[in-house]
Amino acid sequence: MSIKKIIPCLDMKDGKVVKGIKFQGMRDVGDPPELAAKYEKDGADEIAFLDISATLEGRQTMLKTVSETASVITVPLAVGGGIRSMDDMNEVLNAGASKVSINSAAVRDPNIVKECADAFGNKRLIIAIDAKRERGKWVVYTHGGTRSSGIDAIEWAVKMEALGAGEILLTSIDADGEKKGYDIAMTAAVADAVKIPVTASGGCGSVEHIYEVLTRTKASSALAASIFHFNDHSVRDVKEYLRTRGVNVR
Repeated sequence: MSIKKIIPCLDMKDGKVVKGIKFQGMRDVGDPPELAAKYEKDGADEIAFLDISATLEGRQTMLKTVSETASVITVPLAVGGGIRSMDDMNEVLNAGASKVSINSAAVRDPNIVKECADAFGNKRLIIAIDAKRERGKWVVYTHGGTRSSGIDAIEWAVKMEALGAGEILLTSIDADGEKKGYDIAMTAAVADAVKIPVTASGGCGSVEHIYEVLTRTKASSALAASIFHFNDHSVRDVKEYLRTRGVNVR
């Protein structure tokens, strides 16, 4: 049985960790290095660092904050936001990231996926898919969830895997911040369509939600923010609960 991972997410804006609902109404919840260190101590398998306004603002990821965050943890740090080229990816990796996720750049030019996978290895390349349900299918959105690409999320995941992506970070815009549970149907559909690991994101409000997405879909990891930021549960709580329910975690 594969080991499932628990990944706290640091959504970044203006140098601070923020959290909103459906990618809107962001509120400040803390300092990135401080929160990352806390979550690692609690048992996080990985930390996701997403500069959510970088692409929309037309700027690069905050490398100084990436470096400061990477310096206080030993678990992998996955960084996304504002990465538009191989050079950007190289700079983020050099700043201390273990992996890099791209979304808008891949939609603009899918060739960047193959180029980055060839240059840095597919294990270091994550494709972030932010999707919303529209007219009976899930559609990929870019620029921090503000622009519809019109692309079917399932077909896109398959194409990204073929081009060399090592992982998919799948976020439901509809469920984000609602704390009513992950989009099980979307997660199952995408995870069934690809062989690479899929991380479920968007909507976690309880340990039961994490159990549900890890047992009802083929997702390899569950990403969560609100339940950790607002001290509803710790990573340790989540893992203890999952173990009692027979889920294989570290």
